[in-house]
Amino acid sequence: MQDVQDITAWPHPPVTAHRRRADERESRRANGADWDRYADEYQATHGGFLGDIGFVWGPEGLTESGAGILGDVRDRDVLEVGSGAGQCSRWVSSQGGRAIGLDLSHRQLQHSRRIDEATGVVVPSVRGTATALPFADARFDVVFSSFGALQFVADIDVAVAETARVLRPGGRFAFSITHPTRWMFPDDPGEEGLTATQSYWDRTPYVEVDDETGATSYVEHHRTLGDWVALLAGAGFRLTTLLEPEWPEGNERLWGGWSGTRGRLTPGTAIFGADLD
Repeated sequence: MQDVQDITAWPHPPVTAHRRRADERESRRANGADWDRYADEYQATHGGFLGDIGFVWGPEGLTESGAGILGDVRDRDVLEVGSGAGQCSRWVSSQGGRAIGLDLSHRQLQHSRRIDEATGVVVPSVRGTATALPFADARFDVVFSSFGALQFVADIDVAVAETARVLRPGGRFAFSITHPTRWMFPDDPGEEGLTATQSYWDRTPYVEVDDETGATSYVEHHRTLGDWVALLAGAGFRLTTLLEPEWPEGNERLWGGWSGTRGRLTPGTAIFGADLD
């Protein structure tokens, strides 16, 4: 066990952070419960930025309408993995696509239902995991994840293979994640977060453990840019897009470790787009 750190942050009880191995079962159990606890605060804090019918790729504010990473979604069958409250899928529906959402968190899906009713733009959504998509082979034209499930998955090769399975030939896969270089730095939006403290190539997962119960409460997994390219190629994808959005002038928003202080110097988000051969 290494790099142990005490953390106290709402809405969690006090936790201790570790760098250690965590398998798919432990990751899934911890992260599903974590998002159920965090969903209300997340939607209250970030809902206005995301928009009820809006597609934002990350804290920098890059939108799909501006980036066009998915391509034309009109009359396309589209799956969002890690859909949360369905904001991105609702935007896809507004553009004429047939969107479906999938998320591990029951509470996030309740928020999706709430926004469905408020907007009248309904996104069918199911509870499930990226490593066992409950859909038939070749069901979708597009699969995407906007800061969704992928960095919380231990068995990432299984998740990418599942995406390939449910895509039709020539289908599009796009996703955004924390930029892999961020793993070298503390998760701090201030100047303390600008000093590298660990190796970029250390792929040991980040794990939080509840101090009172000893239960794992959060797990996040790190892969390098090269790891992601190899994963996509190994599953039959051809990488066509890799974006590293710059922090825009006028964006003074703090979002966890994302901020203008850091974003003007180093990328915080990586966005991948690939086509299935």
